[in-house]
Amino acid sequence: MEIGRHIDALERAGLDFVDAAEKAGLDAPVPTCPEWTVRELVQHLGYVHRWAATYVRECRAAVLSDDEEAAAVGAMPGDADLVEWFQAGHTALVDTLRAAPAALDCWHFLPADSPLAFWARRQAHETTIHRADLQGAVGSIGGVEADVGIDGIDELLMGFYGSRGGRLRSDAPCTLAVDVTDGAACEGPHSWTVRMGPSGASITRGAPAAADCTLRGPAGDLYLALWNRRPADELVVAGDPAVLSLWRERATIRWT
Repeated sequence: MEIGRHIDALERAGLDFVDAAEKAGLDAPVPTCPEWTVRELVQHLGYVHRWAATYVRECRAAVLSDDEEAAAVGAMPGDADLVEWFQAGHTALVDTLRAAPAALDCWHFLPADSPLAFWARRQAHETTIHRADLQGAVGSIGGVEADVGIDGIDELLMGFYGSRGGRLRSDAPCTLAVDVTDGAACEGPHSWTVRMGPSGASITRGAPAAADCTLRGPAGDLYLALWNRRPADELVVAGDPAVLSLWRERATIRWT
């Protein structure tokens, strides 16, 4: 995906996030984030947006200290102003990314074509996934477009678990294949191979010659399933379902 497309996806997801937050109410539980209410999720994403925008806006090369991060984010508002506070931070992030130079040089934490490409992509998916969380607190989760889904699967598998596969350990070696069935005109890979074993996982783009379990379906549905935001019961699961269960148990990304 192009940087501009990532920013557009970030903008749309943030607007939908606000709509879902207002419908749910701040005290509502978030089923896909069982430790959080809507209030805590709005606080979290508003915090992340301000944190991310600081690196881009200031061309920040080093990680913010705790004190610098607190100053960048500012005081957390009360309930009456919380959604408006989120909206302001989301708008500022979108505007900051759109105004940033292509040659932006700043800290980032996953492989990317450029720091700007990293931050636009990461915040697009951070916001899209949490949009799904809040929609799940209201009712049904909205769809994810094929290009966003394909790009998000690739970021999750090759970005997060390509470098942090140690947590995806399996006593007995096993292989999970992921196949997208739509988005033929979309850029990027449409299949991935996750090989898990006692020392962790190795992940590659492309389909394996054979797999213990294959998860197959539309990109948006696969994206949400691999992020553990929806069940896999409407997807094709061919082979040993225990391999998919292992993924769902151990594939967790946490804010630290």
